[in-house]
Amino acid sequence: MSATRRAQTSSESRRLLIAAAAELFAEQGFRKTTVADVADRAGISRGSIPWHFGNKDGLLEAVIDEFSTTWRDVAPPPGGPSAAFDELLDFVRQPTTRLLITLLAEAVEPGSPVHDFYADLHRGMRKWLADWTEGVQYPPGVSPEDFATALTGAIIGAHQQWRVSPTDVDIDRVFGTLKVIFLQS
Repeated sequence: MSATRRAQTSSESRRLLIAAAAELFAEQGFRKTTVADVADRAGISRGSIPWHFGNKDGLLEAVIDEFSTTWRDVAPPPGGPSAAFDELLDFVRQPTTRLLITLLAEAVEPGSPVHDFYADLHRGMRKWLADWTEGVQYPPGVSPEDFATALTGAIIGAHQQWRVSPTDVDIDRVFGTLKVIFLQS
């Protein structure tokens, strides 16, 4: 096999492992997912995980890096705050966001391998929202940064409640309510 073909195969194996891990972490959480589960889902040898990632924590970092790269490439849409809000809520509904919300519960624990990622993600979301709402007239005493912090918390909290109890929480109605509240404030 040529060096180019080996590199392509290695790259494809890595991509399949990351995709399988993301699915499994979203479905059952990081702690309950085993390396064997990931390898089986990807259809790749278990030995490929230490080869590519070192261990399960390294695999988690790769999943988060992949998501983070995708998320950070999203640009504010044209159309002002209302369009930006719709874009954000569409993003929150995506399956990869389900992964992040599932992992978020594990991130608050001391020593979590995803703690720093979430701190960076929240900082990024707050900046993203503050940038998206640039030009909005906030009520006296409300800064773009505080607005973005409140909105980030409301969206993540609503999403978590929906994940825990999907029959009790109509996420589309809740997001519609958030849009009205935050865009009319």
